[in-house]
Amino acid sequence: MNDIPTAADEKFLLTAIELAARARRDGNHPFGSLLVLDGSAVLEAGNTVVTERDATGHAETNLVRLATRTYTSAELARATLYTSTEPCAMCAGAVYWSGIGRVVYALGEDELLALTGANDENPTMALPCREVFAAGQRTVEVAGPCLRERAEAVHADFWNRPREETPE
Repeated sequence: MNDIPTAADEKFLLTAIELAARARRDGNHPFGSLLVLDGSAVLEAGNTVVTERDATGHAETNLVRLATRTYTSAELARATLYTSTEPCAMCAGAVYWSGIGRVVYALGEDELLALTGANDENPTMALPCREVFAAGQRTVEVAGPCLRERAEAVHADFWNRPREETPE
């Protein structure tokens, strides 16, 4: 298992980071994900927690829902999910159950926690996705963190903004 992102991985991660910026512009939390199959980006999703009023509307979970309706198990096993931030425990579980074979992330969950602190909008669990995947019966390859500064920039001034600016 290669847990070091490649140059090709970095290209797709930049797209995931742009999807996170789009989610933020749309009034959601700044997270984005991209599914790549056989070297081509095939699906994308952003966070929709705020606009859809759905606590499970994380970018990775939204992407998994699309992916499992669109691709076969064999295709998903060959796919890579790229995400602007390491999948939380919920999203890692969704990735595991989907059968997606590989995850590459930019900002680590621990790095996100350092940015958000005890913010009520992001009650982060200190549970790395590698630990969630390791508890399963199949292997999910993981690479990351990578491009931390680029991924962190999407979060700038988001988590410490005054509550009256919180999107409804």
